[in-house]
Amino acid sequence: MRQRVYLGRAGDPPAGASYTRPTVDVSPSVVLAVWAAGVAAALGVVAGWRIVGPGFGWLGSGVTVLLGVPAALSSGTIWGWLGCALAAIGFVAARRRAPVVVSMGGAAVCFVVVASIDGGVLDALSGALLLGGVTGSMMLGHWYLVDPRLPRRSLRALAAAGAAGALVDFGVVAFAGAIPWAGTDAVAGVGFVLLAVTTMVLMIAVWLALGEAGYSGVMAATGLSYLAVLTAIGSAVVGRILAG
Repeated sequence: MRQRVYLGRAGDPPAGASYTRPTVDVSPSVVLAVWAAGVAAALGVVAGWRIVGPGFGWLGSGVTVLLGVPAALSSGTIWGWLGCALAAIGFVAARRRAPVVVSMGGAAVCFVVVASIDGGVLDALSGALLLGGVTGSMMLGHWYLVDPRLPRRSLRALAAAGAAGALVDFGVVAFAGAIPWAGTDAVAGVGFVLLAVTTMVLMIAVWLALGEAGYSGVMAATGLSYLAVLTAIGSAVVGRILAG
């Protein structure tokens, strides 16, 4: 929660009166930390399912570190570096399930703390659910090229998490001030709504595509999840700009 000076119009509270409302930060450290938290959590969940080998652990933990290092540099807090260290442990221990689950779960918590320092806890959690579910779905979908025998229910679970994240994050950011908008913000506001809705539609389409028999269904689902990653990032960033 932050104090802001309200410079309203006629009929609104007096000029200079302070008021409190939830706000969302769109700084690079927040966005990257939210994304790193989501990817770390997704990897921890997938590792707990025991459906993938160490290669997926290396991929997920490596992506977490790539996102986490600039987040740590931007935030200037020890939590970011602790999250990177835990993700690195997950990379080294990728052949063992329990250490990966614990280390990546811890990394996710650390990056949520980093994002919460400026952006708020709800914003950090909703963003992590959105970006983690969508990115995890895309990454696991590509992993079917390595092992086509992977159970589709796992990919569906991540798709459901991504769709739920799109809805929840839209609500959190909208409540923080992304909606309503006026003047020059109108175009960005329409874009925010379209990006959020498109992300939800794409993740629902991923779920439906997995109902198709044969490997073509998985290929379609993976392609749709790739598009969803792009729209999810746009929704998360544009919404936070409007609410900031």
